[in-house]
Amino acid sequence: MDEPETAGFGDVIREARKKKGWSQAELGEKSGLSRPTIARIEGNNDVTTATIAKIAQVLGLRLELKGQD
Repeated sequence: MDEPETAGFGDVIREARKKKGWSQAELGEKSGLSRPTIARIEGNNDVTTATIAKIAQVLGLRLELKGQD
């Protein structure tokens, strides 16, 4: 049986951004990041924890670290 595909961090960010009606440029401006950086994040590329924290704070998302069970 196939396991459901888990959304990547970038997918979560894209969905949250779209729910707010913001463009990538607007999210970049509000978070202090460039639009190309937002595009890389939404493309599920590696990002630093500092970048993750900036984006999450602006979008009102909660960060949670979990161990693998």
